[in-house]
Amino acid sequence: MTGSSSSEQAAMDKSRCAGILLHPTSLPGPLAGGDIGHEAYRFIEFLHACGIKVWQMLPLCPTHEDKSPYQCFSAHAGNPDLISLDWLVDRGWLDLGDIRLPPTDEQYRSHCLIQAHARFVRASGGGWTDRLSEFRRRNQSWLDDFALFVVLKNSQGGKPWYQWPPTLRRRNPEALAQAAGELAEAIDQAVFEQFIFFTQWHEIRDYAARHDVRIFGDMPIFVSHDSADVWAERENFRVDEDGGMAFVSGVPPDAFSPTGQKWGNPLYDWEWMRRDGFGWWKDRLDTLLQLFDLIRVDHFRGLDACWEIPARDETAINGHWRDVPGEALLRELHDCFPALPLVAEDLGVITDRVNALKDTFGLPGMKVLQFAFDGNSANPHLPHRQRPGDVVYTGTHDNDTTFGWVQDEGQYNSDFFSAYSGCRSDSPKERTLAMLRMALSSVSFLCVLPMQDVLLLDSRARMNMPGTSCGNWRWRFSWQQVTPELTEQLTRFIALYQR
Repeated sequence: MTGSSSSEQAAMDKSRCAGILLHPTSLPGPLAGGDIGHEAYRFIEFLHACGIKVWQMLPLCPTHEDKSPYQCFSAHAGNPDLISLDWLVDRGWLDLGDIRLPPTDEQYRSHCLIQAHARFVRASGGGWTDRLSEFRRRNQSWLDDFALFVVLKNSQGGKPWYQWPPTLRRRNPEALAQAAGELAEAIDQAVFEQFIFFTQWHEIRDYAARHDVRIFGDMPIFVSHDSADVWAERENFRVDEDGGMAFVSGVPPDAFSPTGQKWGNPLYDWEWMRRDGFGWWKDRLDTLLQLFDLIRVDHFRGLDACWEIPARDETAINGHWRDVPGEALLRELHDCFPALPLVAEDLGVITDRVNALKDTFGLPGMKVLQFAFDGNSANPHLPHRQRPGDVVYTGTHDNDTTFGWVQDEGQYNSDFFSAYSGCRSDSPKERTLAMLRMALSSVSFLCVLPMQDVLLLDSRARMNMPGTSCGNWRWRFSWQQVTPELTEQLTRFIALYQR
């Protein structure tokens, strides 16, 4: 890989444009969640028709039972639940009529994928076997450990790795070799699913590029405790040989929670990572750059300092900040990759040091209009306080929908909002449209609107409620909601504000 300076990295394309935030699970479809099949292509066509040039989404990695894309089994793998079954049918590897489970059954997709793999092996023509072998070679740094992790987890009844038998938990070489031999068929299945996911995704990304749409992904700052990354490469994390942790990750009390948020992720062993040349991070970015044109660094502050919380505590109140060598990491990454199109999620209480780190590498930051209307004209989220290098949102996946937000005047200063926006109406629709106009008219080079806001949906369409673990990440839209009136309105706004 070729080296590059931070000044070169600052040359990210910052042409004025607009995007829509929609996770693929929110796409329409007959199964329990959306996938990266026909509806994803249709969504790209919708974006292109409206003049939208960016599709932003949440992390694509395999999730735990709570469906949170910010707590995944792997920092590299794709979520098999996003695999398009129609794509497999089109290639003759799947006959849905042979599946004896209803499509609503949780095991339906996995049964389909098992059948598809069996037919793939029997067919093994058209260069597909060679492509699978090349994929396995190209991604060996993470794929083999991930596949073994997945099948071991399944063989252990879904238990987290730190509750497995000691020989597997501590990665005894003989025990792992024996397990790999006994579970070889299941391991091949897991590898096949990753191959299919990445193959489908590359076709999606190519289709988006042909329609002048860039894919904007998301990188959680931390990884899940119960993940292939921590199990297989625990030298990078502050865990003991059995997975125990003295401190865990989170954030201090803020507007979202008076007791802070105890995320529970393992903290990084930054001294080890520095001595290792940040190899784990280089591998991670290499995978993400296969998937995305832009990458949001979630909780960017964690690259300057992390909030350490005693693992035994119930809340995040008693945590403390510990410095992180973020500048050394970013310099190493910029030297490693010819282009590193990062966007810093710099929301919350941000220090001068964090801003300096962001500015040193020319990284765009985020502004959120729902945070702007507290009555303070100097609020940095207000449109007149934004900068061309910012990315502006009406709200994010962690916020209420804007239609829901404007209805709750406890969340903002209604009089200030009316005076600033010029919207004198109390109508939630008119106030939401005012928010869309302010975001799109901002000087920020990129404006991203959640799909819920484009569709003028109320709080029932909220994606996530921070600090809760039930009922999140399940919202989906239908094409019936995308009325000609809304499409025409969005297209007109894009043209009016030269997005």
